[in-house]
Amino acid sequence: MAQDSVDLSCDYQFWMQKLSVWDQASTLETQQDTCVHLARFQEFLRKMYEALKEMDSNTIFERFPTIDQLLAKACWNPFILAYDESQKILIWCLCCLINKEPQNSRQSKLNSWVQGVLSHILSALRFDKEVALFTQGLGYAPIDYYPGLLKNMVLSLASELRENHLNGFNTQRRMTPERLASLSRVCVPLITLPDVDPLVEALLVCHGHEPQEILQPEFFEAVNEAILLKKISLPMSAVVCLWLRHLPSLEKAMLHLFEKLISSERNCLRRIECFIKDSLLPQAACHPAIFRVVDEMFRCALLETDGAPEIIATIQVFTQCFLEALEKENKQLRFALKTYFPYTSPSLAMVLLQDPQDVPRGRWLQTLKHISELLREAVEDQTHGSRGGPLESWFLFIRFGGWAEMVAEQLLRSAAEPPAALLWLLAFYYSPRDGRQQRAQTMVQVKAVLGHLLAMSRSSSLSAWDLQTAAGQDTDTDPRAPAQQLIRHLLLHFVLWAPGGHTIARDVVTLLAHTAEITHEIIGFLDQTLYRWDRLGIESPRSGKLARELLKELRTQV
Repeated sequence: MAQDSVDLSCDYQFWMQKLSVWDQASTLETQQDTCVHLARFQEFLRKMYEALKEMDSNTIFERFPTIDQLLAKACWNPFILAYDESQKILIWCLCCLINKEPQNSRQSKLNSWVQGVLSHILSALRFDKEVALFTQGLGYAPIDYYPGLLKNMVLSLASELRENHLNGFNTQRRMTPERLASLSRVCVPLITLPDVDPLVEALLVCHGHEPQEILQPEFFEAVNEAILLKKISLPMSAVVCLWLRHLPSLEKAMLHLFEKLISSERNCLRRIECFIKDSLLPQAACHPAIFRVVDEMFRCALLETDGAPEIIATIQVFTQCFLEALEKENKQLRFALKTYFPYTSPSLAMVLLQDPQDVPRGRWLQTLKHISELLREAVEDQTHGSRGGPLESWFLFIRFGGWAEMVAEQLLRSAAEPPAALLWLLAFYYSPRDGRQQRAQTMVQVKAVLGHLLAMSRSSSLSAWDLQTAAGQDTDTDPRAPAQQLIRHLLLHFVLWAPGGHTIARDVVTLLAHTAEITHEIIGFLDQTLYRWDRLGIESPRSGKLARELLKELRTQV
């Protein structure tokens, strides 16, 4: 690697001297020398580009202080521009010099200079001396008219592409597939130039009538990379077209989102929500084909992590962002619900899609019972058109996890006999793979814990140890078991809502968080609870303050 760097530096000095000689003389001998060296110079340009693309603009000038002079001399040499792929590689090298977000006037001037040179390259082989003399006669120097020329060329091509899209099967007026492919190839090194945005957008939304994709894969990849890194901003319609036409770009967008989520702070749903909205994926998922791909990748992540709480929480936030985007795009669904959730009961999907905010509190219990009935029929009786089995129904249910959390609160805040429908919902949410008998045992266990908690809520003195014992958390049972996780969450709900729970909340959390894994689980529970309370507007000042204090204390411990 170090040897390659030395070789490139030596080559750089050699070609800088050559270009200076070619630039200063236009004799037959220098022209012949230029032609003899064209192939070698193009190979040097390729190596140069491979090095430049790995650096930012500042680093490039630190290592190659005269790089702008070298490229300028090459760009104004007609023999170099006319040779093979040298013109294209020069464009790539120039684009590496651009500062995406110029911080000072020097960087802004450099960007303007690069755009001027790019305009010259694009026009150099298409306009003869008469055109140059005409523009000079009007008083315009090349640096003045080249940027305008590029802009006008882009707008003209974009207009032609829009007409091509509207012409449909009028083959006489359609742009040929070869020209479309060529245009997409030429755009690759220019994608981050603001003036080229209209052409990029027009290419993406212009659908040909060929059986196979016409545009170059490199074009899709470059556009997708620029979108993910926020180097360009395109209308949502163009982004949707990109991800519909090039599946690898959509998959890369999802992987990019996963990478950002993994590298961010754990259990911070507000930050996760920002990442998700910023990814444009919820908005694009309003198209069912994109939704199904995103949905499938979330399923894979969920299965790979064995239902990790962090993944479930992320899916729930994504679903909420998706529903907001869907409502914003159109008050009435453009596509039937069946296109988004093809393997689940439409009636179940409809009731889960309801935002709890839109359901009066007095009807929450009735709605939860209805959800339980529909889920139970889908899981145990396989009716209502459900074809995906228990996991399919569970995956739909966990998307709308707010309903499950409401179950626990409804059970803890009611003095009545716990409804079997709500006990079943909790048991299913935490352990979807259980059979009927095992789920029934969990329901009995949860009912007993609820009875103990209800009795203790009437006690004048609460003890964290007594609470833990009553809930069976002091036994040798595996704390990672789904039933134990369910009971831990009931205890946390209890100390947040019960009148005397606040006095022992810290002691209860200390007893429960005896491993790093459970500590992270409790942090996630508190963060998710606060996030949901904030959305639903049901937070009590006292409970909210306590939850935030506990969350802050636990985060300092991990």
